Amino acid sequence: MRLRLDLAYDGTEFHGWAAQPRLRTVQGELTTALATVLRVASVDVVCAGRTDAGVHARGQVVHADLDDPPALDSLVRRLNGVLPADVRVRRAAEAPPGFDARFGALWRRYAYRIADAPGAVDPLARQHVLAWPRPLDERAMNAAAVLLVGRHDFAAFCKQREGATTIRTLERLSWARDEAGVLVGTVVADAFCHSMVRALVGCLIVIGEGRKPADWADEVLRAAVRSPSVPVVQAHGLTLEEVGYPADDELAARVRTTMARRRVEEVDR
Repeated sequence: MRLRLDLAYDGTEFHGWAAQPRLRTVQGELTTALATVLRVASVDVVCAGRTDAGVHARGQVVHADLDDPPALDSLVRRLNGVLPADVRVRRAAEAPPGFDARFGALWRRYAYRIADAPGAVDPLARQHVLAWPRPLDERAMNAAAVLLVGRHDFAAFCKQREGATTIRTLERLSWARDEAGVLVGTVVADAFCHSMVRALVGCLIVIGEGRKPADWADEVLRAAVRSPSVPVVQAHGLTLEEVGYPADDELAARVRTTMARRRVEEVDR
């Protein structure tokens, strides 16, 4: 059976999602817990989005293919019993036919949180909110964000990886303050490349401080190369909030479409 797991984790003490030798990662902790609970030598897992070191998640989605279906009614409790406290399984279910946590996703939604006023800095949230020393103009940031929405080559905002495409569809990028005055950026795209969200936020912070006009964001995008004038902000303000999937009867088609498009884009690069 294909198992779907919904996860939350505090990324503070992790070297990102992906397993790495001698480093603590979310994938490493999860696969160890699964192997322990299921009493198998190893379990391979696939996630919806590989989060970088220090990035958090409330809505990470994972799938794993198992030879022997486990008792799902007790699996969440058993996994959380062996996982460390900074990783929690929120839900376990048999995945519907055609489900793929990565290629089946329609979109990923991230939030980036910034406390840009002294009264908004909460010491209890310091590992999840970026404390910024200067006030930011969210209206200017929203004006610039509109210029970035759409299907583009986001090479200017991505750390290049050999053979990987940087073409993405940015569906939403907007800023609003919560009840505590924290500035929350909502970022939704079909997928993200390495460091893309943190570079987008860094660009908009420059504009929010008034150091660049709103249309500078469009100039950066069209240049299609990384610029030292665009800072990549710290990871701890970023959280993967949710991953969206199509209806069950559309899952297999979505996987085929995504994989085919990625192959074409990688050739075009």
